[in-house]
Amino acid sequence: MNLSDLRKENEVLDIFCNLVSIPSPSLKEEKVIEWILKFCDDNGINARTDSYGNVYIKVPAADTSKEPLMLSSHMDVVGDDSPINLLFDGQFIKADGRTLGADDKVGVACALKLAKDIKTGKVNAGGGIEITFTRDEETGMSGVEHVEFDKLDSKYILVCDADKLGQLQISGASYTNAKIIVKALKGGHSGIDIGDETRLNAAKLIAELLAEFPQGAYYTDETGVITSCNLGAIVAGGVQNSIASIVEKGVRTNDYITEIFKKTSTNIINTLGMASYSIRSASVEKENELKALMQSIVDNFNKKYENLAAAEIEFEVHLLPFEKANDDRIEIAHTKACERAGVQNKIESFHAGAETHIYCHNKNAKGETFMPSLLGLADVYNMHSAEEKVDYKTLLKGYEVIRNTFEEFNKG
Repeated sequence: MNLSDLRKENEVLDIFCNLVSIPSPSLKEEKVIEWILKFCDDNGINARTDSYGNVYIKVPAADTSKEPLMLSSHMDVVGDDSPINLLFDGQFIKADGRTLGADDKVGVACALKLAKDIKTGKVNAGGGIEITFTRDEETGMSGVEHVEFDKLDSKYILVCDADKLGQLQISGASYTNAKIIVKALKGGHSGIDIGDETRLNAAKLIAELLAEFPQGAYYTDETGVITSCNLGAIVAGGVQNSIASIVEKGVRTNDYITEIFKKTSTNIINTLGMASYSIRSASVEKENELKALMQSIVDNFNKKYENLAAAEIEFEVHLLPFEKANDDRIEIAHTKACERAGVQNKIESFHAGAETHIYCHNKNAKGETFMPSLLGLADVYNMHSAEEKVDYKTLLKGYEVIRNTFEEFNKG
């Protein structure tokens, strides 16, 4: 069957294809916002935008004793605003020569279909549904940071932005930078002064210090890696003159590291070494434990080399963690929903950032802290590349999962 015939039989697929046919790079989502608002107007669905351009949809409750559920997806995609020509090979949908935008128009399509099915009575409205479509997730998450949190009634949020059908991700890692600086108190000439044992080499010292730091997964549990530490870069040794020479001569190369290395000075007892680390953690407790360990290593170093060298470490928090909530209501509903759809669900932690990280640190109109989860509604491959594609059959199953999850949630 060709894609045109499949779209006629499956409305969620048709909505998806309409959405991905509209280019919407970050902060240039106007055309897709216009399409979403028209879809809602055509189907009698209440929709509005805020001053930033985020879209809000609300379908009221049939039973006001029940809680509403919120869905959230982002409207922007990685890619430019060039035309999109869809290709179909009988299983996968992709765009010709560019990103498809299945991230996150899978989520937008499923949310719109569910809103329509609730509005038309195909799905019982239960406690009602709220939907938020955000801008600029891919480049800065500025859209979700502008969400009118205090106008939302839902406590539980399904952020429909994972890339595999059946995923339910219940925690996500923070992002913190650690910066280490080692200074030797005396420098000198590598020949004349080399016998002076008070003249320590900072490049050697920082290597010794970093050898004590953990690398890789620091803490894991049944959901995956919770806390990790990764060495990003080391800068030490006689590189100043080398870099200055490259800049002065206007050297252009794809391998600046090798060019710098070729011209490094070896006749200096180095006095400065620097390193950077990334720390990711879905647990504040474990992140603090890791930071304390790194600090203790630095403190021990300073005791060992007192009056000869000094090290310091500084932590810069860039993204707070999305911690697992002490509440399994969504996990139970999702598990039952997947069983009904014949889909194997997988409950896990993810070791990166998403809009869940913003929601979980904000409160709704009732003053309740949001409880988000990250949900996968289709198998998306090669995300963010020109080879991005989606298995259309998993998208159809994904809609079943989100519909079933809404229904199971309302049984609670």
